[in-house]
Amino acid sequence: MGIVAGLDSSPDFTRIVVCDADTGAVLKQGYAAHPVEGGGRASDVDPQAWLLSLGEAAGGGLLEGVQAIGVSSQQNAVVPLDAQGNTVRPAMVGGDKRAQVAAADLVDALGGREAWAQAVGCVPQAAQPVTKLRWLNKTEPDAALRTAVLLQAHDWLVWQLLGRPVRRTTDRGGASGTGYWSAATGAYRADLVELALGHQAMLPEVIGPSDAAGTTPEGLLISAGTGETMAAAFGLGIGLGDAVVSLGASGSVMAVHPEALVDNSGMITSLADATGMHLPVVTTLNAVRTLRGAAEMLGLGDLESLSDLAMKSTPGAHGLVLLPYLEGERTPNLPHTAGTLTGLRRESMKPEHLARAAFEGMLCGLADALDVLRGRGVEVRRVFLLGAAAELSAVQAAAPALFGAQVVVPQPADYAAIGAARQAAWALGVSQGTLDPRTPPMWQGPAAQVLEPGEELAVGQAVRQQYVSVREQTYPGAFR
Repeated sequence: MGIVAGLDSSPDFTRIVVCDADTGAVLKQGYAAHPVEGGGRASDVDPQAWLLSLGEAAGGGLLEGVQAIGVSSQQNAVVPLDAQGNTVRPAMVGGDKRAQVAAADLVDALGGREAWAQAVGCVPQAAQPVTKLRWLNKTEPDAALRTAVLLQAHDWLVWQLLGRPVRRTTDRGGASGTGYWSAATGAYRADLVELALGHQAMLPEVIGPSDAAGTTPEGLLISAGTGETMAAAFGLGIGLGDAVVSLGASGSVMAVHPEALVDNSGMITSLADATGMHLPVVTTLNAVRTLRGAAEMLGLGDLESLSDLAMKSTPGAHGLVLLPYLEGERTPNLPHTAGTLTGLRRESMKPEHLARAAFEGMLCGLADALDVLRGRGVEVRRVFLLGAAAELSAVQAAAPALFGAQVVVPQPADYAAIGAARQAAWALGVSQGTLDPRTPPMWQGPAAQVLEPGEELAVGQAVRQQYVSVREQTYPGAFR
């Protein structure tokens, strides 16, 4: 079919990969950091910065011969436009702490967490577009009043690449993270936009996974685009039976499922993926920050040293159990708790056992999140482990047995950009009549380490049970 490109506009940079449309092999790459303006709030960004870094990343003829391009971008960024298509104010991006009060306001205004879960499959958080609109309405009412059109980052970039046409589009994946589109019904809730912004606004048309958003005057096909999470899942090639555990400061667990899950507790965020399936997501507030805290407590300079120390201990850390709720916790919903260390005996009070307990506590917290999905009928046979901490030997030694599944650690790569390129290849193939609109192109999977629970499974499940017992004693019924 030729060559395609995928563009990932993350919070800090633009990365572009050029791929063979048939195999997915990466042929060329480009990269540029977003220009940074001094003095501005980190949560307010001029979207022109995304275009400038896009131009720089595509320099040197990188896109020569490319027939189609897909766009992935940071989620939760809102670009408010006036009736003429100009930005009303800088884009609101990231986990905006300014909007925490607005999130609580919205939850109350609709009648509680259950009402939101039923309406759109998620409960408003500070980062979400719907919450940012409420904040805008309350703190910058003039800007809110002038807002006539709402786009997310990838919607805006696609619109710009197409020359700002009258038609504006988005995809299911991006729309499902807004807080005003339901993955279960496949429809917008315009009443929730009005509840947040104070009035109606024009919303982009949601097009299908293999649809094209349009063609540039030069004949370059632009696919639907999607959010970074959905693009990365598509780039990894995950399918039914697969889950992805991301190890950042906080953690997230998502899996592919054939239907949207409505979760009245609000622990599951019901997102759509980039293929027509669904991506239920469960987040924890404490992942790698648990390891960093333990390393500092033990006077260690880096996580590799903490991992080496933990490997000198044994599974179960001589009875030490760390409930890693250092920042409070979302899964289970314990926002005002602190971490708990139990099982202190003379023989367990050694640095290596504390190090081991930190790794086991972090992974057991993520296993709790996996169990939330399993408890709702989500099949998990294989777990993809992402993030720099996935390379640590203590994580790799414990994760398969604690998760009770095969663990795949993919080599680091630009999976969001690769997923965007795969989407471009799909749209191109459909436009040429060579691919089915319901079946994405089969690309080679990522190079990866595969770790099996093996004989350690029984030991791992005993460690997990030790953790669950402590959690239940400390916070009885936390998961009810």
